[in-house]
Amino acid sequence: MASRVVAVSTSLYKGERKKNVSSARLLPGLGLEGDAHAGFAHRQVSLLALESIEKMRQAGLRVNPGDFAENITTVNLNLPALPIGTHLRIGEAVLEISQIGKECHNRCAIYYQAGDCVMPKEGIFAAVLQGGSIKTGDVVAVV
Repeated sequence: MASRVVAVSTSLYKGERKKNVSSARLLPGLGLEGDAHAGFAHRQVSLLALESIEKMRQAGLRVNPGDFAENITTVNLNLPALPIGTHLRIGEAVLEISQIGKECHNRCAIYYQAGDCVMPKEGIFAAVLQGGSIKTGDVVAVV
């Protein structure tokens, strides 16, 4: 089964859940147009697998794509297993994985509800090498 995008999400402010926008434009060297995290050095875009969100659902949380502040939610791709430097093609855009996981300096609401959060271990970050439009349903290809 092909890997694909199940949600594209943005937020106006850092530190909040992102809202699904169905489609957006990735800007080279910046990130997702209109997102609060755009332009942040090597962490321009964040990705999380739907399978990771399912883990939190199984822990009893009512969470959806964007609730972990990820920009792109995928399915059928083991994101944290991809090495740094891997290129992903999504729609017209090409991303380069720049970081696996992140350190959470402040515990988020999800951590306090479930005692854990998947984004620090299973979320990945990427830089935008080639910009373009992306949308829900786009194939995610490792290139």
